[in-house]
Order: sequence, then C-alpha cells, then structure tokens
Amino acid sequence: MPSGSEQIHRGGCLCGSVRYELAGPLRDVVHCHCSMCQRLHGMSGAHSKALKAHIHVTEDRGLAWYASSDRARRGFCKICGSSLFWDPFEQDATGILAGSLDQPTGLKTIGHIFVGEKGDFHTIGDEAPQFEGSSHGELKGDAL
Repeated sequence: MPSGSEQIHRGGCLCGSVRYELAGPLRDVVHCHCSMCQRLHGMSGAHSKALKAHIHVTEDRGLAWYASSDRARRGFCKICGSSLFWDPFEQDATGILAGSLDQPTGLKTIGHIFVGEKGDFHTIGDEAPQFEGSSHGELKGDAL
C-alpha cells in the first residue's frame, strides 16, 4: 500500500460486505450511457478509474463477478446488489463506480460516452464532451 503522502481513497457497497481502498491517481468521472449501464444503474454509470495494482479489496464476503461481455467483468455485492467495478480483461486499469467511493472524492465529470445509446428520458445537463460511442482514450487520465 502507499507510502508517504499518497492519498488513499476508500469505498464499498451499501451494506458494507465489500470494502476497498486504493492509492494512486483516480481518473475523473466519465458517465457511460450504454445499454448495459442503463440496465445496471437505471440511467448511466458514473465511472472513475484506477490502476488494478492500486486497488486492494479489504472486505470481500459480498464480492461477486459477472462476465458481462467477452472483454470485461463487473464486480458487485451479492448481498445488497451495489455495483462497484467494471474490470476489462486486457487492460491494467479498472473502472470504479464513483458512487461507491467514500466522500469527499474530489472528482469531477469530464465526459459522457455512448450517448448514442442513452435513454430517451435523460437529458445531459452539463458542458462536458460527449461521444456517440467510446472516447477512444481522448479524455484526460483515460490512459492511467
């Protein structure tokens, strides 16, 4: 874990059956409006991101994984249902659901992806860049 002045971020699920901590940089928040995130989160997924090597699960009795596609799995609490992680198989970073982080996070919204799939009931109300599909790494900090 960290040494010296590195900031530690902590987070977890609603019921406390999954807790994690991480040291090192967190990417600011990207809202994903894809159809999978709509079904998982009800509207969009607010994702931060950190290097896998910096994430340490400190309580895992509720942690479960679902292979949502051939390229990634999603981590959630099997007890309370909280969404926690989006873990791509072939990348060295993991998406962290920003709402699962303990406050204050110090994060801000930097973009919206897959807006071409967003629900017709949702209007994006900020000035952050929007991408019809993936941002393809164009957002700051995306290539941690």
